[in-house]
Amino acid sequence: MIFKVYYQEDKTRSPQREKTVSLYIEAETPVEARKIIEQHTPYNIELIQALEGNHLDYEKENTDFKLVEFE
Repeated sequence: MIFKVYYQEDKTRSPQREKTVSLYIEAETPVEARKIIEQHTPYNIELIQALEGNHLDYEKENTDFKLVEFE
């Protein structure tokens, strides 16, 4: 499943809506997506949203859609 993850790049500062960014990741569950991101980044995760059907199609067509892969 593909998830859209909203996050702040810095855990040491209070979250600000204007500084929220997102990435797309493929994982089995939201818990797995969070674990992968926490292992590879210093990001402060705000929300993990599952994308499927029309919502996924919209994201692919109307945003800079690119799946992030960590090694």
